[in-house]
Amino acid sequence: MQAQQSTVDPSEIAKFEAMAAEWWDPNGKFKPLHMLNPCRLDYITRQIAGEFDRDLTTNAPFVGLRILDIGCGGGLLSEPMARLGAEVVGADAAEGNLPVARIHAEQSGLKIDYRHTTAEALADAGEAFDVVLNMEVVEHVADPLSYLTATAQLLKSGGLQICSTINRNPKSYAMAIFGAEVVMRWLPRGTHEWSKFITPDELFELLQNAGLNPVDRKGFVFNPILWKWSISDRDLSVNYVTASTKS
Repeated sequence: MQAQQSTVDPSEIAKFEAMAAEWWDPNGKFKPLHMLNPCRLDYITRQIAGEFDRDLTTNAPFVGLRILDIGCGGGLLSEPMARLGAEVVGADAAEGNLPVARIHAEQSGLKIDYRHTTAEALADAGEAFDVVLNMEVVEHVADPLSYLTATAQLLKSGGLQICSTINRNPKSYAMAIFGAEVVMRWLPRGTHEWSKFITPDELFELLQNAGLNPVDRKGFVFNPILWKWSISDRDLSVNYVTASTKS
């Protein structure tokens, strides 16, 4: 079988490697993710619990589930999944992120299998997971369909993929690029490229073409008055998340 061509964009990897040491600084360059993380985790845990009939009020409800956190960065999602009992593989194409992730997991007393690899390489190796967390990655790859096809191949039959990204419209440019990078300076300029943003309908079509069944989508909405994120059934205008299953 011919190995799949990587969809990694070297220029995108360089951006995140330059910021790697700041992953666990809640006031550093990843401040937006730290602020968003409780909202992301609420959606992720509810979707997993619903799909696999798990009770989130019990201790370690995700025991027995194998979860891939693709584009894991410093482990902001990998660590909570491990605490909930899952067997977690954290994968990232930016090698500089992984020492930070490994050290923090060790300090936290967590066992997480962090790997410098890609979705395509994992798929070629025959890896299989119950859940793939694919959060804020698809807008950074060179070929979204090839990338999503690889992440779909990594799912077992009956598996679940959670995929989040940023919508493409004038509002998303104003908030995710001008607001976050220029006004608030939460992120270095050039972290995102507006042309790579993907609309919800486009993402649903990509997921279907990759062999998945999209079953849900919600918005992540930032309230500048309350200074917090929330999940919205209607407002997918900037940040949003999807859930898809594999037959």
